[in-house]
Amino acid sequence: MSFLEEMHKPDILDCISHLSSDEVFTPPKLVNEILNTLPQELFQNPDTKFLDPCCKSGVFLREIAKRLIEGLKDKIPSLEQRLEHIFKNQLYGLAITQLTGLLSRRSLYCSKDASSEFSIVKFPDKDGNIEYKRTYHIWLKDKCMMCGASKAEYDRGEELETYAYSFIHCDSLRRPELFKRLKDMKFDVIIGNPPYQLETGATGRQAKPIYQLFIQQAKKLNPRYITMIIPARWYSGGMNLDSFRDEMLNDKSLRYIVDFPKSQKCFPGVEIKGGICYFLWDRDNKGLCKVISNYKDDEISQMERPLLEEKCSTFIRHNQAISILRKVVKFNEPSFSTKVVPLLAFGLSTDFKNYTEEFSQNSLILYANNKRVYIDKKLLPKGANYLNKYKIFISEAYGAGEDYPHQILNKPFIGEQNSCCTATYMMIAPDENKKKVENALSYIKTKFFRFMVMLKKNTQHATKAVYELVPLQDFSQEWTDEKLYKKYNLTQEEIDFIESMIRPME
Repeated sequence: MSFLEEMHKPDILDCISHLSSDEVFTPPKLVNEILNTLPQELFQNPDTKFLDPCCKSGVFLREIAKRLIEGLKDKIPSLEQRLEHIFKNQLYGLAITQLTGLLSRRSLYCSKDASSEFSIVKFPDKDGNIEYKRTYHIWLKDKCMMCGASKAEYDRGEELETYAYSFIHCDSLRRPELFKRLKDMKFDVIIGNPPYQLETGATGRQAKPIYQLFIQQAKKLNPRYITMIIPARWYSGGMNLDSFRDEMLNDKSLRYIVDFPKSQKCFPGVEIKGGICYFLWDRDNKGLCKVISNYKDDEISQMERPLLEEKCSTFIRHNQAISILRKVVKFNEPSFSTKVVPLLAFGLSTDFKNYTEEFSQNSLILYANNKRVYIDKKLLPKGANYLNKYKIFISEAYGAGEDYPHQILNKPFIGEQNSCCTATYMMIAPDENKKKVENALSYIKTKFFRFMVMLKKNTQHATKAVYELVPLQDFSQEWTDEKLYKKYNLTQEEIDFIESMIRPME
């Protein structure tokens, strides 16, 4: 495809989908893939009601409208009457901002004013069935009690958006009128691409996820189906997502998960760390989940399986990994995570700067931000019991695993006696026996080890938890992939999958 052909986007919503933000616009092609997971008879029923509670471009409602217009031909032969019925009785939306409300109405009604003569169907008011009402956060001290937003960030004047999304700022006690109205409408399908996070007053990893609130609110309305596209970080991580993860992975109504470890396969030009997924929740049809993994450019795997494997508290995204994991679990070995010391083992934060490049009699070796420097022993807040031991240091944060094959972890190295580190690094396998530490290092460098880490590491952060599925070995001996493949009786197909997913550690 030529550059001009690639740049030419006949559908304006394809162009908009190339913008990058936490409120990611959804390409029409992806919307139709999501709609294909729904029973198609829904689009042939004049009583089916659809709600997009987080309208941004209106693309979900527009593509649903196309299917209804075709699907109801026989039941409502008159095109004019069919349009009137579909737009007024079957399609509903809540816009997330005033601007996206205008954009969504333009996409669906061909007019930002649904009451104008240019609207496909003329409504009595300008909003039509795509509503935007300015909503306010409900502050409890410095946080919103509904979404957790920071008061310092979002307590704004009338000239700015509040980002208090109406759908998740109502319940039976607070703003009950909207909640009751939505529940009484008895939607069959709730669908959309919700906003992903809000700042909590901190930055980066401290941004608070909010997409889960849209899913939980949707369930309260008791629709027949819920389908949404969200970040895949919830599989094993995410700030304050433990209860949501447990709820999702134990929900037998979750019947489809379509997983994209590489987010740009969904959203061209947009990188979302940890990838993207969409799911289908089917209220009346419980069972195993069909997991479809788009794990490489042209490779897709499908498997019906439980969302939780034995000894797992998180979701394993790669179908091909399941047989390997089950073989490892059968050995019933302790977890390697028992050898991983919790972060801040020495009480020194990543921004610690009170070090020197000159050695003195009272100095300790300090590894900080890719530097080997020195710190006065008296400045060490804790961790003195580790000083007489050799240990492995490895970066706490490294990549997000979007490229294949993965590295997964940064290159580990051995810290000598009288060495310590800041929170830039995790400390692993401290021991007075240097040979045991060297053997542990040989294990970490294997593809097998990093493959087992990959099963839980969906973001750049490699905390103690990502090592939980890695089995502990006997460190009186050195370890290689060949030894490990033989020990766990892996097939050539399983070995080939590991080799294709993990690159050698240089």
